[in-house]
Amino acid sequence: MQFHIKKNKNIIHGVLLLDKPYGLSSNNALKKIKYLLNAKKVGYTGTLDPFATGLLPLCFGEATKFSNYLSEADKYYEAIIHLGITTETGDIEGKIIDFNKNIPNSIEIIEKILINFHGKISQIPPMYSALKYKGIPLYKYARSGITIKRKLRYIKIYKITIIDYTIPYLTLRIHCSKGTYIRVLSEDIGKMLGCGAHLKYLRRIGIDKLTLDKCLNIDTIIKYSEYERISSLIPIDILLSSFGIIYLSDLLSKRFLHGQNLFLSDENIYILINSGFISNNKVRVYNKKNCQFLGIGFINNFFLLTPVRLISLF
Repeated sequence: MQFHIKKNKNIIHGVLLLDKPYGLSSNNALKKIKYLLNAKKVGYTGTLDPFATGLLPLCFGEATKFSNYLSEADKYYEAIIHLGITTETGDIEGKIIDFNKNIPNSIEIIEKILINFHGKISQIPPMYSALKYKGIPLYKYARSGITIKRKLRYIKIYKITIIDYTIPYLTLRIHCSKGTYIRVLSEDIGKMLGCGAHLKYLRRIGIDKLTLDKCLNIDTIIKYSEYERISSLIPIDILLSSFGIIYLSDLLSKRFLHGQNLFLSDENIYILINSGFISNNKVRVYNKKNCQFLGIGFINNFFLLTPVRLISLF
């Protein structure tokens, strides 16, 4: 009789920035990394389609508590749009449904059109998406030939830069708000140009202040030892880099971790104000003595600091 000893899962906390490869779903990428690190608890933020590549933050342990804040952040992409061909899904994975040879022959025409996509614009989420209706992803309805009415949503395009135009391929760099479907943007650009289009290539190059610089690919992680894999995790507060910062004394840190409100005007508290603090009144809170990240707090108009989400590592 053979006995198999089950290895205990590693209880680890932190963030791994993965450069997701082509052809792998975000969920399958997560499962693979979870297995390689033998991690007990892990999640990801900011889903990428299987054909898309690039930055996919994986959150381990206590980091999962803060992943939703990064989901709210701006995104940066590089995209290649194939003009003149429309597909069923809006990308290279769909069946071709239309050809059009009337493709713009100058970059100036495209530049004039792109002006219409700057600022606040509306999009209708695509049927081939992970957005759910009655608990079922829309793409499953689409594969069954069922179309579900989707609500119009508003997103913001901060900047679109033309990197290259080699007919029929238009390469763009895009800075946009959360919830932006680059496939839909590609289709809408094609419609306005009068030739149709689909998304040929998509790579996420940034989320908020996170970039590809610190990303690891799966092949590299496989070569690492388990110790090296775990050592590759970066601190949890990297997910909140746009937030303001508050430092508390040992005593106030304990009070904060016990869920107590603190009046900043009554306490000797050092506040580092940045654009994140000004925009949403949420701050990262640290123990001043050891710089230990404690969690997120909210500051109201009366300068009352209220704990919002706390670390449980103590």
